[in-house]
Amino acid sequence: MAPPLLQLDGVTKRYGATLALNDVSFELRAGEVHALMGENGAGKSTLMKILAGNVPADAGRILIDDAPASIASPADAARNGIAIIHQELNTVPFMSVAENLALGSEPRGRFGGLDRRRMRREAEEKLGRINAEIDPDRPLGELSVGMQQMVEIARAVSEDARILVLDEPTAALSRRESEQLYALIEQMRGEGVGLIYISHRMEEVWRLSDRISVLRDGTYVGTGAASELDEGEVVSMMVGRNIEDLYHHVSRTPSAPLLEVRGLAGNGVGPVDLVLHRGEVVCMAGLIGSGRSETARMIFGADPRSAGEVHIDGRPSVPRDPAAAIRDGIGMVPENRKEEGLFLEHSVLDNIAITSLERLSVAGHVRRGSRRREVLEKMEQLRLRANAIDLPVEALSGGNQQKAAVARWLMRDSEVLIFDEPTRGVDIGAKREIYDLIDELARAGKAILVISSDLPEAIGIGDRLLVMRNGRIVHEMPSREATEEIVMMHATGAATTTNSARQEVTG
Repeated sequence: MAPPLLQLDGVTKRYGATLALNDVSFELRAGEVHALMGENGAGKSTLMKILAGNVPADAGRILIDDAPASIASPADAARNGIAIIHQELNTVPFMSVAENLALGSEPRGRFGGLDRRRMRREAEEKLGRINAEIDPDRPLGELSVGMQQMVEIARAVSEDARILVLDEPTAALSRRESEQLYALIEQMRGEGVGLIYISHRMEEVWRLSDRISVLRDGTYVGTGAASELDEGEVVSMMVGRNIEDLYHHVSRTPSAPLLEVRGLAGNGVGPVDLVLHRGEVVCMAGLIGSGRSETARMIFGADPRSAGEVHIDGRPSVPRDPAAAIRDGIGMVPENRKEEGLFLEHSVLDNIAITSLERLSVAGHVRRGSRRREVLEKMEQLRLRANAIDLPVEALSGGNQQKAAVARWLMRDSEVLIFDEPTRGVDIGAKREIYDLIDELARAGKAILVISSDLPEAIGIGDRLLVMRNGRIVHEMPSREATEEIVMMHATGAATTTNSARQEVTG
């Protein structure tokens, strides 16, 4: 067992009357991937901000190689070999990859000017250390999120970071990019780097981690070897209670069709036919790029369609834009809630009420009292704190931001609701609340389409499961008959290959 590379001993942090961290201890060894888990608000981010030198601790010590370390600024953290790859990347999109890699340590020529040839050469060396095939001259903003993340990691490695924190690193990555990141993590582990891995994705935590530590309500709960813990134990540590079946719901009885889509096509997708009934939850699974989100966006009018019909409750709907879809009773919570689903700098009140202003207005003037009263009712229904109503929505946790996005459609009383990756980036407790809300909405007669890359979720919360591949729905089944293996067989096309082979043998 390697000696501790990093120790956080008795760390405490207060914000006014709020005790964000209470006597928290944590250790990281060289060559270890140590997962740090907990619900949103558990204290993970605060602990990492202290480690990064962004905020000071009120009590406690930081030790590196068993010696006390003073980390009062990000520069102190860098000098101590600490680097943090945040979920929101700290990069400059309009600058080149090489310029981003050199920020703060730009090579200079004899007369003080920027030595671009040397900067490019050093960029190639930095990218080469992590086996990243990226053009140093390309503007960073043109790269995928996964490639931008690799650039940040290359910079950290080039600065000889010995302690690397990865905060929800795969939240916006494709499966291929995630696999590249996993390989890089294994490489850094082999080089003796200590990695703190923060994620809500259970499967990758167990795939990568040596140990798992859990925080709850700002307090250290415990640490265990990943090989000796199971998901149920960790969930119980995180939420303080047992969750026997996260996806359990009593069987629902759908009624008449509410949404009917026929021959929908556009943007490389289609034709797509699907039906949603009142009181039904239909989940759509498939690999990245299979056309799930594109289908949802066409139904909602966010993307143009080249063909097809949409009917709501038997009436033709022509959702040429989201405003038309909203008028026809369709609501959508998009996959990227921060860029497409919320106005981050505006209040929770404004975000929830935005689609209901016409109903709340008289002669062009919003009835402010009615607006506030109705928003508070929806916040209470979703267990959002009433005192958050005037806060900018960006101040909320990921789970509570998602609730605010959902509350908008509850206030609008939309009949058809589309949820694209509704639990991405939210903690276990918030997931359960979202599942309960989806079930409650279905029982109230709404028709709900859920797009999810989390296969246990897609199978567990729906009544029917649709599988997409290459822009088409290739399989449909009752959720009770679905397994992860069956879904993946159809999502990858293996089911078609297997059936063809079987027909050849029997033929």
